[in-house]
Amino acid sequence: MGACLGACSLLSCASCLCGSAPCILCSCCPCSHNSTLSRLFFTVFLFLGVLVCVIMLSPGVESQLYKLPWVCNEGTGSHVVLQGHIDCGSLLGHRAVYRMCFAMAAFFFLFSLLMVCVRSSRDPRAAIQNGFWFFKFLIFVGITVGAFYIPDGSFSNIWFYFGVVGSFIFLLIQLLLLIDFAHSWNQRWLCKAEEHDSRAWYAGLFFFTLLFYALSITAVALLFVYYTQPGACYEGKVFIGLNLTLCVCVSIVAVLPKIQDAQPNSGLLQASVITLYTMFVTWLALSNVPDQKCNPHLLTHFGNGTVLAGPEGYETHWWDAPSIVGLVVFILCTVFISLRSSDHRQVNSLMQTEECPPVLDATQQQQQQVVVSEGRAFDNEQDGVTYSYSFFHLCLVLASVHIMMTLTNWYRPGETWKMISTWTAVWVKICASWTGLLLYLWTLVAPLLLPNRDFS
Repeated sequence: MGACLGACSLLSCASCLCGSAPCILCSCCPCSHNSTLSRLFFTVFLFLGVLVCVIMLSPGVESQLYKLPWVCNEGTGSHVVLQGHIDCGSLLGHRAVYRMCFAMAAFFFLFSLLMVCVRSSRDPRAAIQNGFWFFKFLIFVGITVGAFYIPDGSFSNIWFYFGVVGSFIFLLIQLLLLIDFAHSWNQRWLCKAEEHDSRAWYAGLFFFTLLFYALSITAVALLFVYYTQPGACYEGKVFIGLNLTLCVCVSIVAVLPKIQDAQPNSGLLQASVITLYTMFVTWLALSNVPDQKCNPHLLTHFGNGTVLAGPEGYETHWWDAPSIVGLVVFILCTVFISLRSSDHRQVNSLMQTEECPPVLDATQQQQQQVVVSEGRAFDNEQDGVTYSYSFFHLCLVLASVHIMMTLTNWYRPGETWKMISTWTAVWVKICASWTGLLLYLWTLVAPLLLPNRDFS
């Protein structure tokens, strides 16, 4: 009896998977705006791909795949060794990540092209965006299978550089969202402090500001301890010192009287958040320095065959702290993109989202109440889309290549199938941190340089 009820429940959800307007004609999905659910479903597709990548990097899976005849191209009994005693199974894991992320990027780029200039849900293409999820899943699986048949050749090297550029842009998007989040956080708590005439909100802002600066100072100290050496690692010392100096400068600029007059909501909370994020990106950069003395995460091949630690005579540091923290930040940022619109018009204009939901007329409000009471999603885009479909998919394309670089620690596939740490990853991340600081500085001084524009 339970099996029959379960089957009926699955059949009742069929229209959600195959219908032209998912979650509007069926009661199996939660009551919400159709635009939000569509973004969440596409984000789930992205997370499914990330899960596959994580599984392919798991040591247990690698050991099983190593038994397959097509794992190594060097012949039976040979060992294709990575820098750091990673065997051929781990190499296959990284090949799988490259191909899986290529499939995700191709899938979202296809929808990005397909959804160009969609203005409302009345556009026939909006039905494709918001429905036919079962067929989308089949397309997703088909592209993924096809990606694994791409010949090795120069694919990994070329796709690596696509990943470098895309990940650089995605790091800037992360910083943009972080700046917007910090501004919104500071503004809302200040408003609540004025409304309730309570100093508790000011105390909260002061506490988190002090906490973020304390974490940043701690991060600087740890970076100097673990990523520099006396008489060596001059590049790392310059990067840490320069970024620390720039963070101090933007913190001072944020509290200047003229900046406060132009932007009363500007303060040290935003500067502390940006400082902490800059130290985080600096940490990611230093974790890719190709020098064993300056990088404790670097995997090193010992000529005498000895290793430091690890099972089966080799050490694996692929799941190190920078990768784990980077993955967490990636997940939070992706969910943030999928769920939230900004409180600031400039950010919404850049991210192609609306500042506030459109005002509904009496008929639409009545329809929405009926839909919500029946536990169905409401189509809130009949008069205009609440976000750019094409730009949203482009963000997921960038997210796909960024997670590829994160899971592979930005190691470039080199000749003889080695994964090599290069200065390219270091400079990309350091430049991203500098660009982010310049963006934040621009948000501070723009009202002074362009007084005729509205930056409220």
